[in-house]
This record gives sequence, structure tokens and C-alpha cells, in this order.
Amino acid sequence: MTTVALPAEQTQKRTKPPLVTRFYVWSRIRLGVLLIATAALYLWSLSASEWANAFYSAAAQAGASDWTAMLFGSSDAANAITVDKTPAALWVIDVSVRLFGLNPWSVLVPQALEGVAAVALLYAAVQRASGDGAALLAGAVFALTPVAALIFRFNNPDALLVLTLVAGAYCTQRACEKDSSRWWLIAGGAAVGFGFLAKMLQAFLVLPGFIAAYAVAGSRTPTSVTNVTGRGGCSFSR
Repeated sequence: MTTVALPAEQTQKRTKPPLVTRFYVWSRIRLGVLLIATAALYLWSLSASEWANAFYSAAAQAGASDWTAMLFGSSDAANAITVDKTPAALWVIDVSVRLFGLNPWSVLVPQALEGVAAVALLYAAVQRASGDGAALLAGAVFALTPVAALIFRFNNPDALLVLTLVAGAYCTQRACEKDSSRWWLIAGGAAVGFGFLAKMLQAFLVLPGFIAAYAVAGSRTPTSVTNVTGRGGCSFSR
């Protein structure tokens, strides 16, 4: 009878998973717990707000019954007058109302899910720079901030605005990395442009910070980031 001695490295691989793999699994578990807890926080007793902002709820009802009203953010199906904001936030609610009917949940759940998505994007951004622990802390602080818990449980445009600006920050961070694609800059500009469609010029408040961050940490010139970001933003804000 002959025996074959396996190398120590192969024996270790069979008996013990690599440290990197175990860290990745636990990282995904912690992220899952964070997102589930955030969803529970924002969805718990959501219907207590009833129609929340009735002005936007009426516009969602109009948009769900007429495509033109949905496109322009009309407050009535006859398109007599539009709401006081650009219509992107209403588009999301209108689709929800078309799918699930008009009720407080179909009006308010989209904002809660936008909050969960914003937490996920913030986690991804912080994790790339500072690791899993800092990302978990940042996501938890963001989710538990009282004003965030308020806007993500209400049907004002602020929820979509915050999501798009967090997405813009994530894209800017990716654009600052070595050998990054120019498309990250374009995606950041598009995110800010879509934020303009949610709540107009408030979305542009972050642009000086994004440009300064890229000018300091990015590999391209400040002029190029201004041009590319401006083009991406204009493609959505026109």
C-alpha cells in the first residue's frame, strides 16, 4: 500500500477556507443585515402617513392615468397645471401606482426603497476607501439620521434627490481611482443631471465639491472633469 503526501498548501486549502473568502462572506452578511434593518426602519408602519404630501399624491394619481401627465408632472389628468418641481420623483411613484394601484403604500414605498439604495451606495463608496467597518458605520449613521428617516418615509422629491447625489458621489470616487474609465465621470454627471430632474438647482450644490475632489485626487485635469461632468448633467437636465 502506497501513500501520497499532499503539499501542506493543498491540505490547508481543503480544510480551511481562505481568509479573504471568509472576510468577503462576512462583509456581505453585514451589508445584508444593514440593508434589511434599513428597509424595516423605513417601511415599518409606513401607511401611518396616509397620503403624506397630498399635492404629490394627486399628481401621482394623474400620472398613473395619463402618460402626458406623467411625463410633465401634471397635478391633474387633464394637464391643466404642473406641480412645482421637475417630475422625475413623480415618475417613480407613477410607475408604482400603475403597477399596484393607488394606495398609501404604492405612493410611499418607492421613497423607502430609494433610501435603502442610497445606504447601499454609501456603503460601497466608503468601503472602497476605508474598509468594511467604516462603511458599516457610515451606512448606519446615514440610515438613522432623523431627517433621512423622515424624507425616505414621505413622498417629497428629496428622497430621489439624495439617492442621485449619493450615486454621483460614488461615481466621482470611482473616477478618482487610478486607471479609471472616463465613463465614471459621465455617470456622475448623469446622476447629478437626474437629480436636477428631481429637485432642480439643489442638485448642483454638490458640483463644486465633486470637481474639487477630482481636481485633487483624480488623474485628469480640472478642465476635463468640468467638461465631462457638465455634459453628463446637461444630457439629463435639458
